[in-house]
Amino acid sequence: MRCAQCEGIDQLFGAKKARSQLAKFRRKGADRTTRMLIEDVYDAMSKRNDGRSPTVLLDIGAGVGAIHHALLDGGVERAVHVDASSAYLTAAREEAERRGHTTRVEFVAGDFVDVADHISTADIVTLDRVICCYHDMTQLVSRSGEKAGFLYGAVYPRDEWWTRLFVAWNNVFYRATRSPFRTFVHSPRDIDSVLGSHGLRRRSVRRTLVWEVAVYTRSNPA
Repeated sequence: MRCAQCEGIDQLFGAKKARSQLAKFRRKGADRTTRMLIEDVYDAMSKRNDGRSPTVLLDIGAGVGAIHHALLDGGVERAVHVDASSAYLTAAREEAERRGHTTRVEFVAGDFVDVADHISTADIVTLDRVICCYHDMTQLVSRSGEKAGFLYGAVYPRDEWWTRLFVAWNNVFYRATRSPFRTFVHSPRDIDSVLGSHGLRRRSVRRTLVWEVAVYTRSNPA
């Protein structure tokens, strides 16, 4: 991985955190905003009006695989899991084996922007709490948006003073501990603009105190 941010991701999201997250996922299921994103993706899938069923999911920064495990159980045929954390990839592979999904998931290690040229388009693209972990929002959203044949779903921080304050304090801690990892609050309007340049329009948005859950669809699905 070439970028310092991705090296920071691999360090911060290490084996201990991956094991803890996997254990929590097995006990309680996906986090609230992840469940919201899955629900909104299902809703968009059910209302697709061209008679086609989405078959391929591209899950970027997929963690332990909560989204693709749910969608593979719900009609999607296969998934591509991209992550910069080697520990989370190991945990996700373990869960895929436990669920019988091994042959239906392709695991790709690295910075998505770097590996994007080697990844095919997918019916659905998801980024759950990933945009806030990347320094170059335009590149990440643009490269991922161009891969979405029908639907694009993302969870990212709301652009509010309290989220910016929280992120600023987090980054003070990362600097103090000499971690290269940083978190970011990117403007939803700017995210919309980048996705709009790839023919994707916002279909729905739901908010919690901290997070925004947004789903975009392509007006003329590929």
